[in-house]
Amino acid sequence: MKIVRYHSKDNRVCWGSRQENGEVVRLSGSIESGFSPTSEVDHPTAFLPPAEPPAIYCIGANYRRHIEEGGVPIPEQPVVFMKGPNVLQAHEGPIRIPKVCLPDEVDYEGELAVVIGKTCRNVSRENALDHVLGYACANDVSARNWQLKLGGSQWCRGKGFDTFLPIGPWVVTTDEIPDPSLLHLKTTLNGIVRQDWPTGDMVFDIPAIIEFLSSDTTLLPGTVILTGTPHGVGAALKPPVWLHPGDRIEIEITGIGCLSNPVLAAE
Repeated sequence: MKIVRYHSKDNRVCWGSRQENGEVVRLSGSIESGFSPTSEVDHPTAFLPPAEPPAIYCIGANYRRHIEEGGVPIPEQPVVFMKGPNVLQAHEGPIRIPKVCLPDEVDYEGELAVVIGKTCRNVSRENALDHVLGYACANDVSARNWQLKLGGSQWCRGKGFDTFLPIGPWVVTTDEIPDPSLLHLKTTLNGIVRQDWPTGDMVFDIPAIIEFLSSDTTLLPGTVILTGTPHGVGAALKPPVWLHPGDRIEIEITGIGCLSNPVLAAE
């Protein structure tokens, strides 16, 4: 099932199931209680990010080739940072270049996102995927100057500006993706492929990440986990490639779909 979140014609925020013909069937329930299809076909007026996360955990330096291009050692434990809910953006919503950023600073990071469906704590890797609702495409947009120089040695500031986490276009449930390590991720900027790599290159796979994050820590339903980006980020290219107003960035993952966003100047 492809789960979407949207504004309905009666001005409600609803959950729905996107059908193969493009129609949206309204769902009853919630991430925590589970979803059930209704008989109502909706005509959304606007789509929203397909998650309302109580927390957003992000894993850095998690693809071997990306670690090589960055010239850093392979981490012994997952590298974790967080984003606030202000970063969320929907499919086709604009990524805004912050006023406080340099003209050549804002970068893309195509990623596979995991949405937790069941409360979990101290989960073993063997049972980890039982707690996952599904997967989505995501873009961990990053302001490199703020990330590396102005953020007090922490990554959160450079990755925490408004609209710096497009996610979508929907969440595909686990019954359609039994093994997330067999997917392929592609990032395209203005029609040029910049990232093109299998998710099997992760240092820490998704069961290992969930086991690590849930250690004495409760992961609530709706929690979003970003699993890292492959090589080909703009900062590592020669010459570097940055996001500018007028660009269009697309993240495509096999079995999920394509997340597409225009890039605009700050409001």
